Amino acid sequence: MNEEIIKLEKLTKRYGYGDAESFALKDFDLTIKRGEFIMIMGPSGCGKTTLLNIIGLLDRATSGKYLLNDENVASISSAKQSRIRAKKIGFIFQNFNLIEDLPILENVALPLIYVGMPQSVRLRTASAALKRFHLGEKEYYYPYQLSGGQQQRAAIARAVVSNPEIILADEPTGNLDSRASYAVMDELKRIHEEGNTIVMVTHNPALTVYATRVINMLDGQIATDVKTVTDENLPQPIDVKVKKKKSRMKRRRH
Repeated sequence: MNEEIIKLEKLTKRYGYGDAESFALKDFDLTIKRGEFIMIMGPSGCGKTTLLNIIGLLDRATSGKYLLNDENVASISSAKQSRIRAKKIGFIFQNFNLIEDLPILENVALPLIYVGMPQSVRLRTASAALKRFHLGEKEYYYPYQLSGGQQQRAAIARAVVSNPEIILADEPTGNLDSRASYAVMDELKRIHEEGNTIVMVTHNPALTVYATRVINMLDGQIATDVKTVTDENLPQPIDVKVKKKKSRMKRRRH
């Protein structure tokens, strides 16, 4: 239950050399357990987005260690990293990153291409994901035909369509009004309650009520790290809950 799925040790991301040298992350340590909803805050340029990109295997650290499910990322080939990214990590971006000339249904189905799913199955799976986020009637709309809140819900559907272990969200409410922001956060809360691990960057302190842990960064390091929910009370994935229920039933029979 709630085992460590991410462990960062002395992680450093350096740009430039000599007088031009700067650090996005410096000797950064962080452990993330399954089922956490972590919100990362801090001023612009403190390393928040760099951290998400490294966790999401979109960037590499200059030095330090990154363990993902106890596997050292540095020893994983680029091809395998791509497969892990497709199967285990979902991304949500501030600007939605939907492809304008594809219908919403095909946008949501895109991650399933990289896991080798046949087209007919991809579209059925994407359709089910859109219905979950109350966008079933918008399947064949294009992104420009949707409101900002609807586009972000479609982006969330795309992020979770392959049932990833980890969801990374970079300012997912940054371009939304307050009403749409809270609608999106309620969807993320529901996803988290199903046992998913979420790491989210935000500048909005009002949204931290959704988090189980709030980290403030400064100059590429952690300034404060506050847990609001104990590890024992973190949500567990549905398959873990089913196993526990079966175990209890088996004990009762004996």
